[in-house]
Amino acid sequence: MRRIENNITTQIKQSARYIKSKILMQPRIAVILGSGLGDFAETFSSKKIIETASIPHYPRSTVEGHRGKLVFGKLDRLPLLAFQGRVHFYESGNIETVVYPIRVAHALGIKTLIITNAAGGVNRSFAAGDLMLITDQINLTFENPLANLQLSATAFRADRNLRLYDGGLQRIIIKVAKKNKIALQSGVYCGVKGPSYETAAEIEMVRRIGGDAVGMSTVNEVSLATALGMRVAGISCITNLATGITNDKLSHDEVTEVANRVKQTFTNLLQGIIKNIR
Repeated sequence: MRRIENNITTQIKQSARYIKSKILMQPRIAVILGSGLGDFAETFSSKKIIETASIPHYPRSTVEGHRGKLVFGKLDRLPLLAFQGRVHFYESGNIETVVYPIRVAHALGIKTLIITNAAGGVNRSFAAGDLMLITDQINLTFENPLANLQLSATAFRADRNLRLYDGGLQRIIIKVAKKNKIALQSGVYCGVKGPSYETAAEIEMVRRIGGDAVGMSTVNEVSLATALGMRVAGISCITNLATGITNDKLSHDEVTEVANRVKQTFTNLLQGIIKNIR
């Protein structure tokens, strides 16, 4: 395990060194933009775009709607980093690949992380196009992103009651949504491996164990980011109602179409959140 961690640490240092050589700003806030939500980064001023394909050791995204870019820029003079796209577990089958961007963010000095995703609605009161504040999560990927992380047993005992999603950030998100009259749902996000949509029976299981939305990302990223000391917030765009909740046929095109439809509302919410973070 120590050999694996030492190798990963070396790769992270090389990735971070390359990125730092390309930028002049030092952001403390980063946003991971999920399927169809990448346009938020286009609102930045003073942008510097780094293609992830040029970064040593950085994993490649192969999914439509995930552009594979790091966008550095400013929002009202506040320096930010946006990850346009992510790598899912089903693309590589390697948990270290999934959480590599989180380790890079940590190496770059990111203190606050806002994670977004496209998700299927399990809660029957949700509708396609809703935005959901993630209050907690269920990890059904059955992966452990901390397995190779050198944390002491004492640290695990001390942090066992630590909330994965920062309460202060959640209050900011609720306040901003209310002020801007943005309808905001809240609920538990359930992460699965994918790459398939769940059956009606599987969705019923997720509902019974407390899930309000389901998707193929986020949970392992959040676990690692919190373990590394970042403040984390999560927002899901409900792009479709899950199988069994609706009889409609599901497709990735629908995910992208709904994300495009709500992107202005999503952008307004994110901008308001970031402007209120201290």
